[in-house]
Amino acid sequence: MADEEDPKEYRWETGYEKTWEAIKEDERGLLQSSVAEIIQKAKRKRQAEKKGLSRLGMMRHLYVIVDGTENMGLQDLKPTRLVCTMKLLEVFIEEFFDQNPISQMGFIVLKSKRAEKISDLTGSSRRHVKAVKGLADLALTGEPSLQNGLDLALKTLKMVPAHASREILVIMGSLTTCDPTDIHVTIDALRADGIRCSVISLSAEVRICKHMTKETNGLYSVILDDAHFRDQLLQHVEPPPAAKTQENSLIKMGFPHGRADEGKDPALTLCTCHLDSADEPSHLSVGGYQCPQCLSKYCELPIECITCGLTLVSAPHLARSYHHLFPVARFRELEWQRQSELCYGCQKVFSEMHDRLVYQCETCLMIFCTDCDIFIHDDLHTCVGCSTIPATVATLQSSVFSKSLH
Repeated sequence: MADEEDPKEYRWETGYEKTWEAIKEDERGLLQSSVAEIIQKAKRKRQAEKKGLSRLGMMRHLYVIVDGTENMGLQDLKPTRLVCTMKLLEVFIEEFFDQNPISQMGFIVLKSKRAEKISDLTGSSRRHVKAVKGLADLALTGEPSLQNGLDLALKTLKMVPAHASREILVIMGSLTTCDPTDIHVTIDALRADGIRCSVISLSAEVRICKHMTKETNGLYSVILDDAHFRDQLLQHVEPPPAAKTQENSLIKMGFPHGRADEGKDPALTLCTCHLDSADEPSHLSVGGYQCPQCLSKYCELPIECITCGLTLVSAPHLARSYHHLFPVARFRELEWQRQSELCYGCQKVFSEMHDRLVYQCETCLMIFCTDCDIFIHDDLHTCVGCSTIPATVATLQSSVFSKSLH
């Protein structure tokens, strides 16, 4: 009878493979849920650490150093580390200039023990996105040299005015660095010039990177997956605390108006911002922004005038820059006990949510879910209840609530 039975049914290899697939699916689900909880806790912690009326570096000059060696071809991030980094950097660029419109950014790539600058410090997000997309054709070979990348960024950041914030963000996929000399000398120079260095590691914790971030008051993080990578990258969108060496000074700015030439046949004029650009051809157009000091024409704002050096911005740019100085107060964390059936922000029913924690604004006393709480503090920067409920009603609600507590 034993010979007539199917031998495949009793093979230990088949049973092992089925058990392993089931275990992997369970572990994947648990890992995704745990990573989501880690991201939410990290965002809540960053909200709690925000303090109003603090001194921040508003005019930021940031260099992003990207590892372009063979370690970025690994597939632990899908489809590869480099492709995942490129997609997230495009999101980071747009968010950075949306929240910091009067700041500048540049990109450096590490490859074959050398550092290459692929975009200079500029406030144009279009140029940076184009440079990041060009990394798709990069040949991933050799080892990185962290010191060469830091030295290249240091040469440019030294020329930045003392009132501006100077930062370096390193995205490192390798566990080693091949440096020509002692890298501690470069770290000491960065600390002396007040340059803040942060590192996002795609592999594991590297001692020299952690030492560098500690010496320069930067942030060091090791990612868990692509969602955690996105969260760790976007936390660098908000301006950091101002360095002790950063000076206070008045900055002269120009506020040009966007106008088109009047008349039946408006004249075509040359744009100054494309005049000296090697990767973008010069073109003639009718509209644009004219510098109030030297009358040079530009396509977009904000930008630094090439002719006279005047910083050209608009009023909304300054408004978006200064909301970091007045963050929304942290909401009170409560357990949902049917004091409110709906989230005031998204109008979702609390009973249908898995998370039993709700958040209440102490000014308008409106109840919000976890997603709306994070969205208000990270993206909207204003409480939905305080901006929609009249001030008299909010004051009355607050007094009634305080009496009920006593």
